[in-house]
Amino acid sequence: MSIDELWALHEEIASILLAKMKAEKLRLENRIDELGRKFENASPDASRMRPYPKVHPKFRNPGPPHETWSGRGRQPRWVSKMLEAGKSLDDLRIPKKEA
Repeated sequence: MSIDELWALHEEIASILLAKMKAEKLRLENRIDELGRKFENASPDASRMRPYPKVHPKFRNPGPPHETWSGRGRQPRWVSKMLEAGKSLDDLRIPKKEA
């Protein structure tokens, strides 16, 4: 085959492939919508996340005070650096407000 014939064959295959991919995508999107409607009606509470109360910060960076940490999850780098420098978590603790 000549280069022109191969290029024409390539373009034909690319257009057929594109059409098939679009059709498959549409089929899958319709299936996802169908499953979403099915499960929304079956258990409306299952898709909602449990509401968690807001967690207030317990520790503040003395350098830039906008950096805070609630004490949950992984320690931020600034906490690790402060602990390595000899500070304790009590030094970083935000004082509780008196009632």
